[in-house]
Amino acid sequence: MAPDPVSPSPSAHGARSPAAALFDAIGAGYESAFADLPEQLAALDWLIAELPPGSKVLDIGSGTGRPTAERLTAAGHRVTGIDVSATMVELARARVPGAVFEQVDARDLVDDDAAWGAVCAFFPFLQLPRADLDHQLERLGARLVPGGLLAFATVPAEADGVEIDWLGHRARVTSHAREELLVRLRAAGLEILHQRVSVFHPHHPAAGPEEQLFVHARKSAAG
Repeated sequence: MAPDPVSPSPSAHGARSPAAALFDAIGAGYESAFADLPEQLAALDWLIAELPPGSKVLDIGSGTGRPTAERLTAAGHRVTGIDVSATMVELARARVPGAVFEQVDARDLVDDDAAWGAVCAFFPFLQLPRADLDHQLERLGARLVPGGLLAFATVPAEADGVEIDWLGHRARVTSHAREELLVRLRAAGLEILHQRVSVFHPHHPAAGPEEQLFVHARKSAAG
């Protein structure tokens, strides 16, 4: 059974947002820089072990499709990936033909309430303005079926539009500190099953060590 495509709202935020321009420029270099990220691979192992066969999975910020969509599709799940970057969507379609990939901003998803058995959100919100970041965190629980699973990752830091050098490019990042992120995920109706902060050094000459928060969570079976 093929994955389900998604549709953007008529008020889409546009393909050339700052995040789209950034990841169009990085392209396949992102896959190389973050290859073999241990906590991400562990999160995918957890999903594969816990999800019912043939689950619908939404991968927000799907990048090149590897490793998330590739591994989940190989495990028999119906994966739909969305990304603001046209370059990333093109790469993902070539790398993981068994999944569906759409150039869609997460802020523009429609008709996705309680639609997904799992949501993967590995670092997709860092370039959003603070209000949009907070709204996306609120929406994570609503996107899941009762009992659905979330695999989430971000850089935990109290930052609001801070400009940094990242993989040889300038980027503005926004996030919350660890405890605030956990509070917001719980407020979205999610039970935190696992959370860990680790440090990863991307495989890129211009990158330094990066602190990362990974969370496994479940929506209440009662919805």
